Amino acid sequence: MLTSEDLRFFYTISTQASLSAAARKLNVTPPTVTQRLQAIEAKLNVKLVQRQARGISLTEEGCLLQNKAQTILDDIDQLHALMDNKRNLINGTLKVLAPLGFGNDYIAPLVGEFQQQHTNLTVELELSDNPSWAESHKWDIIVYIGELRDSTLKLATLASNQRFLCASPDYLAKYGAPTSPRDLKNHTCIALRENSEDVTLWRFTHNDNEEQTSVRITPTLTCNEGSVVKNWAIAGNGIIMRSEWDVQPELNSGTLVRLLPHYTLPNADIVALLGTDSRSRSARTSHFLQLLKDRFAQQPWLKK
Repeated sequence: MLTSEDLRFFYTISTQASLSAAARKLNVTPPTVTQRLQAIEAKLNVKLVQRQARGISLTEEGCLLQNKAQTILDDIDQLHALMDNKRNLINGTLKVLAPLGFGNDYIAPLVGEFQQQHTNLTVELELSDNPSWAESHKWDIIVYIGELRDSTLKLATLASNQRFLCASPDYLAKYGAPTSPRDLKNHTCIALRENSEDVTLWRFTHNDNEEQTSVRITPTLTCNEGSVVKNWAIAGNGIIMRSEWDVQPELNSGTLVRLLPHYTLPNADIVALLGTDSRSRSARTSHFLQLLKDRFAQQPWLKK
């Protein structure tokens, strides 16, 4: 009969490109992986993995076991989390996914602080501006900023976050400031590629009459890294649309200037996405979520 450790062992193998890669992942030798795999196959009396010149592939039975193992292991982990939650224990592994720039500036320090407070806890933090929604079940908390489409995850708002149009004083001295969204056609614009959004369509709403205007920009510079885009703008290379959390310190210092203040861009609130409701959530997830809520309620970027 297979044990839960057999399932974890095989599931790890099934997600790797080769047995050597699985050995590195498990921190064991390749012969150990081979012997353990053969023992599992002997228990089931079926072939689970085919060795190939470029790696391994799963047999039909191997694919079936992989799918079932994932479900069973998720259920076991959730059961352990529920038991720990009843005792209010903060241990195990907390898995967090966050945007690259915001995660580096604000999530990573909180992760470090949280782990120091709970030394029996392990935290896995991944930073990405293009999360794979097909793998959303892997994460306890997904911190997300931007337009959210068709998510079945539970949502908790951490902080409001406006988007601003900005340029440097040097750029404005050379080219002047736009007085309406349509003027952007005559300006140099810079775009940030993130979250599979249509980043060249900028949408504005007038604060007084609520008239909506959409402008399709033709960016001269694009990048998937927010800090690069902001530095281009600071250097006078063009106009950017960026989140309040990212550019408020530069607006405070005068390094960047907000443009078209009589218009509002779509908000990009900072939210936490979770796969479980509050009743079935682990203690580690619940406590880290509360830490995020407490810290971001103060909007620390406004004070920089």
